[in-house]
Amino acid sequence: MGPDPLDLEAFRRNAYALVDWIVDYLGGLASRPVCEPVRPGDVRAKLPDRAPEEPEGFDAVLADLDRVVVPGLTHWQHPGWFAYFPAQSSPPAILGELAQAGLGVQGMLWSTSPAATEVESHVLDWLVDLLGVPQQWKTTASGGGVLQSGASQSTHTALVVAREQCLLRTGAGPKDMVAYASSQAHSSIEKGARMAGFGHIRLLETDHEFAARPEALAAAVAEDRRDGLAPAFVCSAVGTTGTTGVDPVRRFGEIARVEQMWHHVDAAYAGSAMICEEFRRHQDGLELVDSYTFNPHKWLATNLDCSVMWVADRRPLIESLSVLPPYLRNEASESGQVIDYRDWHGPLGRPFRALKLWFVLRCYGAAGLRSMIRTHVAWARKLVERIDAHSRLATIAPTPFALVSFAHVDGDEATDELVAGINGDGRFHITGSEVDGKRYARISVGSTWTTEADVDALWNLIDATA
Repeated sequence: MGPDPLDLEAFRRNAYALVDWIVDYLGGLASRPVCEPVRPGDVRAKLPDRAPEEPEGFDAVLADLDRVVVPGLTHWQHPGWFAYFPAQSSPPAILGELAQAGLGVQGMLWSTSPAATEVESHVLDWLVDLLGVPQQWKTTASGGGVLQSGASQSTHTALVVAREQCLLRTGAGPKDMVAYASSQAHSSIEKGARMAGFGHIRLLETDHEFAARPEALAAAVAEDRRDGLAPAFVCSAVGTTGTTGVDPVRRFGEIARVEQMWHHVDAAYAGSAMICEEFRRHQDGLELVDSYTFNPHKWLATNLDCSVMWVADRRPLIESLSVLPPYLRNEASESGQVIDYRDWHGPLGRPFRALKLWFVLRCYGAAGLRSMIRTHVAWARKLVERIDAHSRLATIAPTPFALVSFAHVDGDEATDELVAGINGDGRFHITGSEVDGKRYARISVGSTWTTEADVDALWNLIDATA
């Protein structure tokens, strides 16, 4: 007879051992390459063909983290991680995730775990104040916030609500509806529009700072109306994925109001920066917004998955998504005095995501999070100064937050070689991309464990490689 997986004392010992392993893993990352040298199939080749028939000891399971898992990872928590956007984690967030797993509750209804709902509502109301967004977005007012798995799910949800609102207002079918977004917007906009059945998506041209032009939106809407289509949804991006371009939220909002379109803001990455008042000018016009999303799991020290979605008025959201079978009916829901988050997104089941965000806000404090954001932005702008002063490098976009976009002056091939040289070193990882037919490099400053010394070392490598 093997070990009992339900032995609580064994669980205590194993949990201590796992926490020790996590601490050692995080503490040793700097000595590892950011991307392990692994080929397709290498990880599976280390696994047995069949699942174990008899229970194994936890020591064997823990050992396989080192033998099987770690050698097959890209280390997103590495201090040399400058690729994509951050996927931040932190000790308080990890402990919040552990508490969530230990409680094992299902928060689909208020009645299925009242604390899961009320802590989430309260923490997201805290964030309304911390990020300076409209008071109307609080759950104590007409709107409210909900934690989704990611900004993509938030955007897909907003598109469904926009579709239903357009249908009620115009009687148009989804195939005649149009969604509008920047040509630099995240791919989730186009994917979500397809999933919601929209027949048309218009990607708008941008200006020299890669912000969508309101004139392009107005012209596209006018053309689509002449063609008998139904403009239904527009997205303003605050910090596009490619270059952190910032669309004119107020102008888009004014057009959306006149044209009766749902106005959504995708601030997945940059929204976290709004905890610092000096960045809020980038999203002027939020009183003209219907929904908004940002990801604490990118740049607010909270691990995946934790994405905030706010709505200015929760009624259209709930009316669009609520389906109430008899087995979910209960006295609390019937009273109208509670929030049932199952009505705020597609999935029925939902974890207690708010615990880790609550832990982070309490353990860092708003001041600690502001300091982190400002430090990352300062390091990024120092890189910009170095690049602009370099004879063989040039920035290709502004740096309103902590993403640096630059290229080699000798062209695309030289830029690609620069990216390959940096990534091939093993200590750092950045992303190569393309905009308007031009190749460029992206440096995203913001990993939890990155220090100024890491940024300086990255620059020294860039300088030597260029």
